[in-house]
Parts: sequence; structure tokens; C-alpha cells
Amino acid sequence: MDYIDNLPPMDLMRSEKMTFVQLIMPVESAHRAVCYLGELGLLQFRDMNDDKSPFQRTFANQVKRCAEMSRKLRFFKDQINKAGLVCSPCLAFQPDIELEELEAQLAEHEHELNEMNSNSEKLQQTYNELLEFKIVLQKACGFLASSHSHAAIEERELDEHAYSNSDDYVEGASLLEQETRPASSNQSGLRFVSGIVCKSKVLRFERMLFRATRGNMFFNQAPADEQIMDPISTEMVEKTVFVVFFSGEQARLKILKICEAFGAHCYPVPEDIHKHRQITREVSSRLVDLEATLDAGIRHRNKALASIEGHLAKWINMVRREKAVYDTLNMLNFDVTKKCLVGEGWCPIFAKTQIQEALRRATFDSSSQVGIIFHPMDAVESPPTYFRTNRFTSAFQEIVDAYGVARYQEANPSVYTVITFPFLFAVMFGDWGHGICLLLGALFLIARESKLCTQKLGSFMEMLFGGRYVLLLMALFSIYCGLVYNEFFSVPFHIFGRSAYECRDTSCRDAQTAGLLKRHDTYPFGVDPSWRGSRSELAFLNSLKMKMSILLGVVQMNLGILISYFNARFFGNSVDIRYQFVPQMIFLNSLFGYLSLLIIVKWCTGSQADLYHVMIYMFLSPTDNLGENQLFWGQRFIQIVLLLLALVAVPWMLFPKPFILKKLHTARYQGHAYGRLNTSEMDLEVEPDSARARQHHEEFNFSEVFVHQMIHSIEFVLGAVSNTASYLRLWALSLAHSELSTVFYEKVLLLAWGYDNLIIRLVGLAVFSFATAFILLMMETLSAFLHALRLHWVEFQNKFYHGDGYKFRPFSFASLAEDDD
Repeated sequence: MDYIDNLPPMDLMRSEKMTFVQLIMPVESAHRAVCYLGELGLLQFRDMNDDKSPFQRTFANQVKRCAEMSRKLRFFKDQINKAGLVCSPCLAFQPDIELEELEAQLAEHEHELNEMNSNSEKLQQTYNELLEFKIVLQKACGFLASSHSHAAIEERELDEHAYSNSDDYVEGASLLEQETRPASSNQSGLRFVSGIVCKSKVLRFERMLFRATRGNMFFNQAPADEQIMDPISTEMVEKTVFVVFFSGEQARLKILKICEAFGAHCYPVPEDIHKHRQITREVSSRLVDLEATLDAGIRHRNKALASIEGHLAKWINMVRREKAVYDTLNMLNFDVTKKCLVGEGWCPIFAKTQIQEALRRATFDSSSQVGIIFHPMDAVESPPTYFRTNRFTSAFQEIVDAYGVARYQEANPSVYTVITFPFLFAVMFGDWGHGICLLLGALFLIARESKLCTQKLGSFMEMLFGGRYVLLLMALFSIYCGLVYNEFFSVPFHIFGRSAYECRDTSCRDAQTAGLLKRHDTYPFGVDPSWRGSRSELAFLNSLKMKMSILLGVVQMNLGILISYFNARFFGNSVDIRYQFVPQMIFLNSLFGYLSLLIIVKWCTGSQADLYHVMIYMFLSPTDNLGENQLFWGQRFIQIVLLLLALVAVPWMLFPKPFILKKLHTARYQGHAYGRLNTSEMDLEVEPDSARARQHHEEFNFSEVFVHQMIHSIEFVLGAVSNTASYLRLWALSLAHSELSTVFYEKVLLLAWGYDNLIIRLVGLAVFSFATAFILLMMETLSAFLHALRLHWVEFQNKFYHGDGYKFRPFSFASLAEDDD
């Protein structure tokens, strides 16, 4: 044990030791101190004003000002994007600027841009109106000419018919019939309204006009030749020119109201052809002048935006940092009498010197007469969890943290996940050809690491890039596992003595298969390729992979229980060692550890024993003679002993621990002697009279502790069976991937290649490529990844990992996201 205690510490094995600290900062140096701490990024502030709303805090006005500046900067960024200007990085030289000066500049730039946008919108609106007027003049001219000719024809037809001049006829006549009557019978005459409306509203517009006038109108329409830009959304809109012929003042009022409701713009079109041409020339001339004015305004606006764009990145960063500083200052208590700010928070012990140096520098730079007080304090709550990771280990740490953040100083599964996760993935996926494809993708991401880090990626690509080193290890292990046993690859050191492919006919191959079961000269690497293509290939590989899955599962579960021992030893919890670790190791290895031993013995001896029969009758008839299923001398006696140990381990886990905890707890608060003890249920390493001790004394409940221990014991006993069975997914997915690869290769590619037809070969190659890329590389990779994730989260981590901690989130400028402003 002394040797274990003297082992050098691992950075990722346990989280960094944290300390709770208090800062007392004078008002004149508080802002600069928080800025320096944000640059350092090693102190997590605790919100001491969580009972106050954001508007009741000390620096609420400053936060509001920063939020307003952020709004203006977002407005500038949107305007730059709409103008099509490319946002460039900060200029090489930019003088420092104070926040108040920046606020004034942003207000001035916003006012200038708003004024230019307003003028531009007015000019664009005027331009649109003139352009619409021009289009209406061009289209309506044809409508009026056709209507006049149509009216002349109708007048001739009316003269031929004997219409009476009674009032009843006038009321019941149609619109065009009324217009073609003599002037004495129709006082109003035929009139029209011309205009332009959005193309998407034409059908509803026409229907509404028809209903409002009860059909007493004539509607003509024609699509506009040009699209018109909306001055607000800057989108090009398709429009339609219309001319509505009607009769009567009431109809005119209704039509105008409907035009207003549908957003249609009406324009007067003269019937006189000479006046029509004169107005068209005037409109065209004004359009040319407005185009020149609009172009000049756009150039002036783009020039102003370009001057803003050069400083925009620096301004955004500055405002974002200032807002973060004031948000942090709002978490501190303001002492009015002493004119100082009091803050509390967590920091790693190794960072205390750096934090103190930053605070001294803040005091000196702010010319404060009073220094900043920084001293450790005792804390009731548990410290946050902080692991120092790099770009290689961070992805594996995120995989573990997705299940739950480690409890403070709890053993970190990421140390083992770095190897076990890609290895178990490779056991299921293992294919050296597909592994090479994954390797090329991982190497591409790693080679372009410096460029991709600075680019804005999509969610999927960002996730893929973040796991580039996970993908690299998964690819390397896949190549290894594929070469070992998934692809039947071997290094034939004895190739001259016996070749795997000497016999090609079925009878020779079956005879060779039968002989393999009795041979003991094994290949030094991989699986004997003589099994490939034989009748016993699938049965042999099923047996091999299933037994290997059990071995790997038992090894990883034992590792998890062993880590629980180091956890208990680290926290000085002897109760967990004696009444949890020991019975768990005995129970697991008495059953499934023994099964693993039988598998290895069977492989080494070449025995034909039925392991299913051995394990079943170990429970049903432990005293019966094993017969041909006996693998070694004294096996029956050992099985009886192991079975008794497994039965004893269950009450060993269940009963002693709750009663011992109750006894120690009672003895402590009755003044009796007690031993120092830390447990996961309660923390007795506090003063008996402290508030924390009284809290634990009140909360201790024997029935809850006993039920919790009973659930934990039952979960472990049942989980020992279910978890071992769960590792059989290693066998199932490995076999599925291997068989799918064989099917696609033999039944698609080789079958298509057997035809002497280029089209069939190309189709077969396309189907094989699609199946390889999307099914074997994408879907199978995702499936194996998720199953490996489950094996680590459930089967491995539940043996020792609580995962109920919370992350260390220091105040850091580097971690500010773009949406924080």
C-alpha cells in the first residue's frame, strides 16, 4: 500500500484541488482587477446577490449601456452584411479608446446611418413609384385602346337591337351596355382605375372587386416586365398591372378602398395619346435622375460602413468584455461604508500565486492607495470539478462529462476512456479497410486544424472536428482489430510448412476445418485463414468472438470495481473498502471471473467441454460429477467454494454498512469515541457543534440509508449478470459488420463484375460505393460509437462513478461566446 501511495499523481486521475477565497476590493481598483482576472481565467465568482433582480444590482446602468452599445454594433454588422461588404479582422493599428468615447462614436454613427437609410428609403420609394407609374403607362395604353374598340363594337350591336328606354332596363343592364347607351340614359359614363399590385395578391384582388361591384366591372391585367425592389426588405417583388373599368361614383369609391386594402398603387393614366406620351417622357427623365442620386447615396453609405467595418471587430470585443466585467461586478456585494466590493469564489490551489499577482498589478495600475485583500475561507458546499485538459484529452473528457460531471476529487474515467473507448469501438467496427478510410478523414481534420479552428463550422462539422483525435484512435484501433481477427489476416510464419490456401476444393477445405480443431500449432498473429470459406466458419467465429466479448467485459468491470477501491482509499472510507469493494470483487469473480478462467483454459487445452453446461449445473447440481466437462483437477470443489462465496457476498454488501454508519453516527453525537470516517452518504469530518454537523445530524435517516444500500446491492447483483450479457454486443456488432462487408463485396461488386457489360459493372460499383460510404462507414460507425458509449456509461462507470458534481466555470474572456453580447 505504501508503494501505491507513493505513485506520482496523474493530472487527469483526479480533479484539481480547489480553495474557496474571498476578495475585498476598493471601488477604484475593482474594475481593473476583474479585467485582469478575466484575462487570467482561473477564478469562479459566486453570485452573492442571487436574491436581487438584474435591475436592483449596483452596476445595472453600466450593463444597460453595454447592452445598448451591443445593439448598435449588431445593427452595424447587419448593415455591413446587407451592403455585401466582407467583415475583415482588426486593423494593424487602432488606438485605445475609452468606453464613454466609444459610446459617443457609436451614437454618432448610428444617427448618421439612420439618416442615410431614411433618405435612401424615401428616394427608393419615389423611384419605385415612378417606375411603377412608367410600367402602368406602358401596359394601360394597350388596355385602353382595346376597350375603345370593344366599346365601338358593342354600340353597333346595341343599335341593331330594340332596347327600350325604360328605367328598369337601365338598372338591370350590364356595365358596358350602360356605357354604350345614349348620353341621356347614362349620366356617369364609362370610367376606369389603373394601378399595380403584387402578383401573389392578384387572384384575391380580382375576386374581391367582382364581389364588391356585383360583377359590374371589367378587369384587365398584365405582368410587369420588371421586378421592383422593396425599400424595407430590399427584396425584388413581382407585380402585375391592372385596369378596372366601371361605372358610377359608388363603384369608384369601393374600388379605391379595395386597392388600398390590398396594397395596390393606383396611378392616373390619360386617354389622350399626346398627353400620355408627354407624361411617359417626363417620368423616364425623372427616373434617370433618381438612379444617379441613388447610386451616389449608396456609394456614400458604403464608404461610411467601410470606415466602421475596419473597427467593428475590436469594438465588439471591447463591449463584450466590458459587459462581462460589469455582470461579474454585479455578483459582488457593495459595502457603502467602506467603499469596497466583497466577492467570493473558487480557484485551483495552483492558481493562487497567479491570482495574487494579477490583483497586485491591478492595484498598482489603478493607483489605489489600498491593496486588494485575498484570503482563503472555509466553505460548506462542495467545490467545483476542474480538469486541465489539452486538445487531445478534451474530447474524451467531454464524452465522460456528457454522462455527468465527476464529483470533486473523484476518480476520472477519462484516463481509461482514452484507450478503452476506441478499443471497444474497434472490436465492434474492426475492419482494416474501413479503418483506413476513417484514418484518412481524421488525418485530414488534424492537418487542417489551424484553419478549421478559426472558421465558423456547422453543428455536425464542429462536433466532428472536436472529436478528431477520438476518430484518429478509433481508426487506428479498427485497423489493428481488423488485422487481428475480423478480417482473418495473419502473418504466416509457417507458410512453407502449411499454407492456408493449398486446398481449394470443398472436401479438402472441410477436412482442413476438422483438423484445425485438433491442431495446437497456432498462428502468432491473427486468426488462421483456413477457416475462411469453410462450413464451420460462422460457428467458429461466433464462438471466438462471443468468448472474447465476455473476457473483455469482465476485465473492464473488474477495472471499474478496482477504481472504486482507490476512490474509497483516497477519501479514507474504510467502510466502503470492507463492505462494498471486497464483496463486489468476490461476487463478480466467483461467477464471471471463473467463467473467464474456463474460457482461457479451454482455449489453452483444446478441450471439448461445454461451458454452458458447466455454468448452469454449477448452480443446479454443484456436487454432481462433471464427466467430460471437467477442464482441470479439483474443478468441482472450486466451483462449490466459489458458489458459497457468491452467496455470502450478497448479505455482506447489504447489511453491515448501514448498521456501522448508524453506530458511528450515534456514537459521535453522544460523545463516545469514534474513528475518522468519510462516506458518500454523510460527511462526518466536521465539528460536532457546527451548523454543518447539526444539518447532517438532522438529515441522517437509517431507513433511507438502508434502502439506498439495498437498492445498490440489488443493482450490482443483477447488473453483474446484465452487464456481462451487455458486452455480447461486441460479438454481435463485430459479426454484423463483417458479414455486411462480405455480402456487399461478394453479392454486389463481384457479382456485377462477373458480367461482361460495362453498364452492369458501373451500376454494381456505384451500389457498392454507396453501401460502403453510407451504411458501413457512416451508419455502422455511428452504431458502434453509440454502443461503445453505452458500455462506458452504464457497464463501466456505474461501478465507481457518481457523476453528480458541477463544472468549474471561471470568469474568462476567452470563453465569451458571440451570443453573449
